[in-house]
Amino acid sequence: MSTERIGKILRISGPVVEADGMLGSSMYEVCKVGDEGLIGEIIRIQGEVCTIQVYEETVGLLPNEKVVGTGVGLSAELAPGLIGQIYDGIQRPLPLILEQTKDDFIRRGVVTLPLEYDKKWLFVPTVAKGAKVVTGDIIGTVQEGPVVSHRVMVPPGVQGTISSIVKAGDYTINDPIFKIKNNGSEIDVPMLQKWPVRFGRPIKERLEPTIPLLTGQRVFDTFFPIAKGGTSAIPGGFGTGKTVSQHQLAKWSDAQIVVYIGCGERGNEMTNVLEDFPQLIDPNTGEPLMNRTILIANTSNMPVAAREASVYTGMTLAEYYRDMGYDVALMADSTSRWAEAMREISGRLEEMPGESGYPAYLASKIAQFYERAGRVRTLSTEDRQGSITITGAVSPPGGDFSEPVTQNTLRITKVFWALSKDLAARRHFPAIDYLVSYTLYTNELSPWFSKEVDPNFLRYRSEAMALLQKDKELEDIVQLVGPEALPESEKIILEAARMIKEDFLQQNAFNEVDSYSTIQKQWSMLKVIIDFYNKMRELYNQGVKLPEMMNLPIIDKITRMKYIPNEKAEGELAGILAEIDALHADDIVDRISGRMMTDLKKD
Repeated sequence: MSTERIGKILRISGPVVEADGMLGSSMYEVCKVGDEGLIGEIIRIQGEVCTIQVYEETVGLLPNEKVVGTGVGLSAELAPGLIGQIYDGIQRPLPLILEQTKDDFIRRGVVTLPLEYDKKWLFVPTVAKGAKVVTGDIIGTVQEGPVVSHRVMVPPGVQGTISSIVKAGDYTINDPIFKIKNNGSEIDVPMLQKWPVRFGRPIKERLEPTIPLLTGQRVFDTFFPIAKGGTSAIPGGFGTGKTVSQHQLAKWSDAQIVVYIGCGERGNEMTNVLEDFPQLIDPNTGEPLMNRTILIANTSNMPVAAREASVYTGMTLAEYYRDMGYDVALMADSTSRWAEAMREISGRLEEMPGESGYPAYLASKIAQFYERAGRVRTLSTEDRQGSITITGAVSPPGGDFSEPVTQNTLRITKVFWALSKDLAARRHFPAIDYLVSYTLYTNELSPWFSKEVDPNFLRYRSEAMALLQKDKELEDIVQLVGPEALPESEKIILEAARMIKEDFLQQNAFNEVDSYSTIQKQWSMLKVIIDFYNKMRELYNQGVKLPEMMNLPIIDKITRMKYIPNEKAEGELAGILAEIDALHADDIVDRISGRMMTDLKKD
C-alpha cells in the first residue's frame, strides 16, 4: 500500500474534479476531496494531475482545497453481516446514515462503516490445526440470519498450513480467527475480506451453462429459459412491468442469494422496492425474502458517479457468495441509468462522444459487467461450484429497442425478454413479447429438460411457438379481410394460440396459486394445450365443427388449469389429458343430437 499524498484542486466540473500534486497515484485509487473529505476515485492520470470522479455532491468545493490520496482502490468489505443490508452505490448502509443524520437525504461527507465491527458472530471452525489450505477453502461457518450459512473462506492470495485456529465462540469480523504459516512467515487472518470492486474475484474454471435457473414463471422457464450463470436483458418502456418481473424472479427463482441493484431509478420506484422486498415471503423457507437478499439503492437524485460504481459494488458482493458455493441472482435495474451516468461523466471529461452521446467505450463497459456472470468451479481444494445469473433491466427512451444501450446489451446477453407496451395495454402480464424474445441456451439446456422433465418437452415447446407465429400471420390477414374469410382449419390455429396466450403465458403475480408454477406443472399444462389442438384437428377431419368443439366441457377445465395448486397439478392435469384422449367424433355428434332432441321436446 502506498503512503498518503496531498494535492490540491485545480478545476471542478460537476462530479469531476482535477487535482495537482498527485504524483505516484494509481488508477481507481480512492481520494478524499476537499476540506469535507468527499469520497472520490481517480479515473485519469496525466503526470501529476489526476482526474477524480466524486461520489458526493460537489457544490461548494473550491480550487486549492486539499485532495488526499488514500493509496487503496474502491473496495467492498466482505464478511458476515451483508445479508439483509440496504447500501448506497459505494456500500454505505442507508439505515445507518439515516440514524446518524436524521435526514431523508444523504448529506455530504457522511462517513459510515459498511459492516458492524463491534458485533460478535458465532464462528464454528470446520478445520483443525495443521491442515493445509489454499485460497477459497472453507475454514469455518457463521450463521448469517435464519437462512444463510456464511462460509468463512481463506482470502485470495493466502495459502499454507494453519498453525492455530480459534475454538467455536463469538468473535467480531476483525478478530484474528486463524493463523496461516507459509515460507516461514505467519499471518493472522480475520473473517473480514476486502476486494476492489472493479476487478473480478479469481476462479478455478468456468463451467458450461447446462442447468436452468427455474423461476416459476411459465413464459421464462418454458419458452425462454435462462441457465444458471447466464445473462439476460429485460428491456421495456414505462409501465410494461420491468420491476414486477424482477420481483418475481427474485422471489421465485431457485437461486439461494439475491443481490438487487437499484441503479438510477426514480426515488418513488426505489421506495416501493425497499418497502415491498422486506414484506415478501421466501416460498422455500417461509422467512422474509430479505433474509437472503442484499439491496443496493442509488436513485436518480443521488450523485451520478456513485451510480456508475453501484453495479460493480453489487457484482463484488455477488461474487463473494458465489465463491462460497451459492447460486446468486443479480438484478440490475436499470443498466440504462448506469449508461447515462457514464455518458455524463464522459462529457465532463470532454471525451469524444459516440452514438447518442454515449462514450465510445460503452460496449466494452457493458461487456465487462455481464462477463462477470457465469457458473464456475471456485478456488479451493474441494470441488465447489457456484454461479451468478444476471438480469439487467433496460429502459430505452420511448421503448425504442434500437438505441445504443439496448443494442449493445443484446450483443452480450444470451436471453432477451422483450416487454411489450401493446401486451401491457391489453393487461397481458407478464408482458413478454413472445414473438420478439429469444434464448440462446436451448441447446445447452436440452439434455436437462429431456432428463428432468420429459423427452418431448422441447418438441412441444417448438410446436407452441410455431402456433404463435402462425397466429400472428393469421391475425394480420383477419385485420385485412375479416375473420369470416378464414377457413375453419385455420380458425382452429387461432383458438389453440389463444389458449397458449391466455391459459399458459398469462400469469397473475398477485394470485397465490398462479404466481408460481413448477416446471412439471408447466410441462403438463403445455401438453394439455398441444394435445387438445391436435385432437381438434383430428375431430375436424372427422366432420366435427369448431363451435361444437369449443362448447365441450373440457374447455372450462383447460381455462382453469393454471389455478390448480402445484401439489395437485400432476393428478388433475393427467385426468384432463385422459379426457382429451377419450374424445371421439361419434360421441360429440351423439351429444349434439341428444341436445337437439331435448330442445325440440321443450319446444
